Amino acid sequence: MQALVDAIRAQGVILPGGFLKVDGLVNHQLLPALTRDMGEHFAEYFAPLKPNKILTIEVSGIAPALATSLVMGIPMVYARKKKPITMKEPAYTAQSISRTKGGVVDLFVSSEFLGPDDRVIVIDDFLASGGTLRSLNTIIEASGAELLGLGCVIEKGFEEGRLKLADLNIPIHTLANIVRMSEEEGIVVEVGR
Repeated sequence: MQALVDAIRAQGVILPGGFLKVDGLVNHQLLPALTRDMGEHFAEYFAPLKPNKILTIEVSGIAPALATSLVMGIPMVYARKKKPITMKEPAYTAQSISRTKGGVVDLFVSSEFLGPDDRVIVIDDFLASGGTLRSLNTIIEASGAELLGLGCVIEKGFEEGRLKLADLNIPIHTLANIVRMSEEEGIVVEVGR
């Protein structure tokens, strides 16, 4: 997705600790036309798998997941980071280490919205080490649903998350791939795969 690559080149900022700040694109501000295009790309790629549900994590995964669900005409569910008192039991839970939050994050999905009849694709903002996405798979397995594929807006390919998730044996599709980034070279980014 060349428009996304161009936007990352124009607006992306490298922060200490290996963080890529793209708040003006996906994490704080959204560009509606770009977000719509993301959803269209994911929908086209994953349509042959015939999913009936999309799963993501609040907050940054919601926009691309919602755009995809609108195009595909299927529901989107997001894992909550805090369990509300209104959540129907049993709730499926997993823990994930969040580098941006600086610690362990609990994830919750109600059994009301995810179960054995669901064929799920996961859409999220980043694929880096793969840990958060593996946590979502834990929730999917606990629910009895089937994980069909994974889509991420931005992959940090040099962190090898794709390789770490290879045992899931599912298609992984990203829209932009950060090949490498450093103060000297800047952000080297290409269209995803």
